[in-house]
Amino acid sequence: MHFIALTSIGIENLLVDELTGIGATVTKQTVGSVRFDADTTLAQKVCLMSRFATRVLMLIEEKEGVNNKESLYNFARSQPWQEWFGPTQTFAVDFNGTNDSLKNTQFSGLVIKDAIVDYFNDLFEQRPNVDKQDANVRVVARLSRQGVAMYIDYSGPRLSERGYREGQGKAPIKEHLAAALIKRSGWLDNVQQPLFDPCCGAGTILIEAAGMARNEAPGLFREGFAFERLPSFRIAKYKELKEQLTAQITDPKLWLIGHDNDANVLSKAVDNARRADLGDVIKFKQSDATKLTSVAKLPGVVISNLPYGERIGSMAELVSLHSALGTGFKKHFNNWKLALLGMDESLFKLLKLVKLKRYKFKNGPLDVVLNLYQLDDKQVSQTTEDKPALNFEGSMSFANRVKKNKQGLKNWLKQNDVQAYRVYDADIPEYNVAVDIYGDSAVIFEYAAPKEIDDVTAHKRLQDVLSLTSQQLNIAPGNIAVKVRKKQKGEEQYTPMAKQNRTQVVEEFGAKFKVNLFDYLDTGLFLDHRLARRYIQENAKDKRFLNLFAYTGTASVHAALGGAKAITTVDLSKTYLKWGQDNFDLNNISNTRYRFEQADCLKWLEHATSQYDLIFLDPPTFSNSKRMKDAFDVQNDHIKLLTWVKKILSPSGTLIFSNNMRGFTMDEVGLIGLGLKAVNISEQTISPDFKRNKKIHNSWLITHG
Repeated sequence: MHFIALTSIGIENLLVDELTGIGATVTKQTVGSVRFDADTTLAQKVCLMSRFATRVLMLIEEKEGVNNKESLYNFARSQPWQEWFGPTQTFAVDFNGTNDSLKNTQFSGLVIKDAIVDYFNDLFEQRPNVDKQDANVRVVARLSRQGVAMYIDYSGPRLSERGYREGQGKAPIKEHLAAALIKRSGWLDNVQQPLFDPCCGAGTILIEAAGMARNEAPGLFREGFAFERLPSFRIAKYKELKEQLTAQITDPKLWLIGHDNDANVLSKAVDNARRADLGDVIKFKQSDATKLTSVAKLPGVVISNLPYGERIGSMAELVSLHSALGTGFKKHFNNWKLALLGMDESLFKLLKLVKLKRYKFKNGPLDVVLNLYQLDDKQVSQTTEDKPALNFEGSMSFANRVKKNKQGLKNWLKQNDVQAYRVYDADIPEYNVAVDIYGDSAVIFEYAAPKEIDDVTAHKRLQDVLSLTSQQLNIAPGNIAVKVRKKQKGEEQYTPMAKQNRTQVVEEFGAKFKVNLFDYLDTGLFLDHRLARRYIQENAKDKRFLNLFAYTGTASVHAALGGAKAITTVDLSKTYLKWGQDNFDLNNISNTRYRFEQADCLKWLEHATSQYDLIFLDPPTFSNSKRMKDAFDVQNDHIKLLTWVKKILSPSGTLIFSNNMRGFTMDEVGLIGLGLKAVNISEQTISPDFKRNKKIHNSWLITHG
């Protein structure tokens, strides 16, 4: 009988060796699959024993030239289906592959389904039913350039799921990939040596290692295989096979150690190990991988699926983790072998280790690599210092500038009790980032690199920036957010990033604000408008205040604290208006004359009739408003905008007009035509932390002429 075993890319060679060792005859190896010949008992043994296969299919027939609906129907109609199931049983069809004629896999599956139903109707005048969820028999068809191969699902799906893993963390490693790492690491050559996973997550690698060391067939604990529903299945022979495999399990003395910093995911690892009957075999401990210490007196093997984004809060944490791991390995793991899985080769380089081998794999949809290292006296002697491993020596110039800038702001920060401020803004051209501090956290905005700087170099510099920002500012890597700052169009500035739902509160001039450093491009507080907000607070007493394009309502909070008689806060985003209301609650502000309105500000302005004594107008540089024939452009359209604002500005009122467009020029002739006059106050509204970037915004006080 002919079979095909499916697996993930990169594991095929291991699967070939495994199948051969079990006794099957391998006939062909392709990407993600291995064909083999076996009798029924041997095929069942493969399903029970394989750690590298994800599914086993039994070949019915394959035929060239099957490439359209008619030929596919005829091919399926001609198979002896009664050999595998009867008209009273249920079946399902899985179809893979497309071509010019068979463009839809669901349609192709229906063609095969119709052929099977017609077959049974002709033979028995009775048809089997389709059950997509729990069919007695599942037919699998795979379309290639040559034709179609038709299979019966022999194992059932997901052989890689052993049954012990109910709980798992984010970005879990697949069990068959974990087995591949263990095999490639060389640990199986001597299973009595220590095996350590410093980022063990749900414990999959260690549990797989124990099973492999004990010669334990993973399928022994599985509840039901697809072949058990086939007519050829003989339960007595199957029981005998399972008894033979059970008798082959050994009980070597194992030294398995798993650490993880996440107590929640570690508890899942403990539960998973207990379900695998390994509760007393694996020693789990909550521990920070950035602070590695010795775990055994004898050298052994480290195998780990290092976090690469899903299991960790920020890029800064990844950089810190890899740098610290490199130092920790050299300090405490001399003569150990390392087998480390990850996605980003530039992060591996932060380990400062010379790799012996490199293997490419797939973990689900993700491309990953396994790097093997051998620690020895030469590698260990390279560095054991605790300072961050840097890609460029010149990065220390960035560190020195950050330190100098913070020292220069020290007195101003203390005098004004400012908790959120900018400490660096592309001071050095090669380090093209902005660094903002929010209490014990920081945001790094990476500006787009010049065309002459390749992405790899820019990425390495950013890694250095992350390490040094954490070190110089004494900020935990997990509290550093990284964002790319580029020109935003339309509503892009409101696009959420990967949600972490982490918020904190910062204060300025007696006002409290909720900020979110990780979930959006902007944090909820524009730091460069700090002095404009203070002006509003100082001049809002008994005024009717209007805040247009209000964002999170921070200017409205200052107006309220300054004693404004009435406040109207207008923004298009429901999310940010809710945020503004949260800011009001933070400051215990409640007044029936303080209103929030969700509206397109341009549309709202065009029809507004109320009068306001103090208006804060901070429009975006560009906006795709439906009220403009073309996209709103603050340079081209500011006079039209001010025409609308003039109607609602009280005779003695003041408009604070601000925008962030570099090179913006006020149309003074157009302004005079409106009967308005403007005083440029840009210099007065730029605080010391933005003095290095005087074009960060433009501000005017506008009044009736």
